[in-house]
Amino acid sequence: MALVAHTEAEVVDSPLAIKPGYLEALSLVERLHRQLLDVIKDELERRGELEVNSVQALMLFNIGDQELTAGELRTRGHYLGSNVSYNLKKLVELGYIHHERSDADRRAVCIRLADKGQAIRQLVASLFDRQLTSLRPVGNLAPEDFQAMNRSLRRLERFWLDQVRYRL
Repeated sequence: MALVAHTEAEVVDSPLAIKPGYLEALSLVERLHRQLLDVIKDELERRGELEVNSVQALMLFNIGDQELTAGELRTRGHYLGSNVSYNLKKLVELGYIHHERSDADRRAVCIRLADKGQAIRQLVASLFDRQLTSLRPVGNLAPEDFQAMNRSLRRLERFWLDQVRYRL
């Protein structure tokens, strides 16, 4: 039995070489999303805003000043389909979102933030703004760290989209 010599490049480019980092990234993405929701939940509780949950508050933040359909919100990739419908229904019932049928397509429902929704959006925006002041001194995170991280996350997002789109 002959031993096969591998070059350093072959070992580094091997799927086994990337596996630990890939699995760690998957775990981190999932944990970070849950932790973000915990941070938002904590801020809502500190401010006495108990009517909406952290997922709904993040949804209000992401809607922002736009008017869009529920389908558009879903396709942005922030939410699972059934959660979008449930959370939108609750936010409409509670007066955080206005909704009306689209003039162009009567099947579509257009949504936009009501004043209550804008208040929650501003609360989340203020939280993020406050965190900006401590990202570097406390988190040891610099602008170039976010540039590299975001570039890698966009590549991973594109990879996953292609996996689904082209059934790879």
